[in-house]
Amino acid sequence: MSIDEILDSMEETLDKAATVPFINHKKIVDSERMNELINDIRLNMPHELQEAKKIGFESERILNDAKSDADSVIRKAEEKAAQLVAKEPIVTEAKKRAEDILADAKARAMEILKRAQSSAAQMEKDAAMASAKMLNDAESMYNKNLQEVRAAKDRLQRSLRTSPALKQNNSPSNPAQPD
Repeated sequence: MSIDEILDSMEETLDKAATVPFINHKKIVDSERMNELINDIRLNMPHELQEAKKIGFESERILNDAKSDADSVIRKAEEKAAQLVAKEPIVTEAKKRAEDILADAKARAMEILKRAQSSAAQMEKDAAMASAKMLNDAESMYNKNLQEVRAAKDRLQRSLRTSPALKQNNSPSNPAQPD
């Protein structure tokens, strides 16, 4: 089950929860079910982190490919320069062209490398931000539900303490109640 599916289940559990009597905007939530869903999120987080690692490996592969392409361009430029140098009447011109080709190849290689690094960094950042947002959302939802459950419990306990019917049943004159 993916984290999105688990969050959907949490939302569904909240939607189906019974409302607290006399307080329509509060609900009674099955804390065991919510704990199960939170644990499922924790179990699924390594999958999300593995995805981030895959992105990191992919970015490293892109960088290596870019370096390989740059080396290939440089090697071809050097071969071309060597061919031009072999022709004696145009040695000076060949050296200049070779230097130009080599400089151009290095510039293109650096541009490819910079783009690959930028792309890899953005992928890693996006994956980390998505993972952090999912964790924060899950934690926020859990804390909100926990606060609502505690508030409902406090109201119920106050109601039980102040109820005249319960005070009458617990009075010493009531023989049905054991001491």
